[in-house]
Amino acid sequence: MEHSTGIVCPLMVADIGQVLPMARLLQQRGAGRLWLGQSLRVETHQVFAALTGMGVRISMGSGVALAPLRHPYDAAMQARSVAALSGMPYVAGIGPAAPEFQRSLRKDSYAAPLAAMREYVSIMRRLLSGESVDFAGDHYQVRGRLVSQSHPGVELGLGVLRPRMARLAGAVADVAVTWMTPAHYLADTLVPALTEGATDADRPRPRVATMVHVAVARPGRDIRRTALAGAGAHLGAAHYTDMLRRAGVEAWPDDPAAGADALVKSGVFVSGSADDIARDLDAYRRSGVDEIALNPAGVIQSEGLGAAMTDLEEIFAALDRLHG
Repeated sequence: MEHSTGIVCPLMVADIGQVLPMARLLQQRGAGRLWLGQSLRVETHQVFAALTGMGVRISMGSGVALAPLRHPYDAAMQARSVAALSGMPYVAGIGPAAPEFQRSLRKDSYAAPLAAMREYVSIMRRLLSGESVDFAGDHYQVRGRLVSQSHPGVELGLGVLRPRMARLAGAVADVAVTWMTPAHYLADTLVPALTEGATDADRPRPRVATMVHVAVARPGRDIRRTALAGAGAHLGAAHYTDMLRRAGVEAWPDDPAAGADALVKSGVFVSGSADDIARDLDAYRRSGVDEIALNPAGVIQSEGLGAAMTDLEEIFAALDRLHG
């Protein structure tokens, strides 16, 4: 299977200029997917549509869109719309969000998050395949079908941090989308769980797409401070820090600064020269990762978009030298 390297824009986009340089870089390279997480400013799918309207023709993916924000019928429509407008395959990555976010939009948090995601992705798949769906589950119900519309393929993804979600993704998803997951944890824990879920469901193992924090080491750049700027929000979340501790990285939600130090020390926050970073990324490929998305969050947050673009261009050049 061919490996690929793309970019995740780590911002809640407020202006198309924040993401356009990354999209243009991938378009110039002629390879690599642009990923966006859930933006609560300009909505993620509308950012993708705007890029398409500006003539950008690249593969795109949500990594991940938050399920409580929309019904799976609407999620299928949004994903199909991006594929149709861009003329490119699209990855519709979905995640349940933290329980606090669920409760802010629903009567209560999901009583069974895994069951909710199984229903959500299964409904999306059936709708996107053109089926007329009559389904009433514990979390979602739908009676209807999508109006016919031709479009490139839509792959369904699930955000994966821990083994139970990995087994579910193996059973129902096309792509497992992971953030801040150490390479050895992927190899030893998540990929085997994905394989187990896929085997039980008698289907191929999903591809693995991993968002990897990167920052080129430069004179005057404090890598630990950069890591905290880029990963601090996730390092304050219980589900991310639980995953990291399972992987042997000492991170606790009440001490993001210590967690950032641990990310750097463990190599989960990948730094060094651009050539060092290119070589270190191969550990992810050896661990079963099919698609890497470079995450320049730390540099964007601490030094701005221009500095992040310089890092990305140098890392891609190093990857070309290594694999060219």
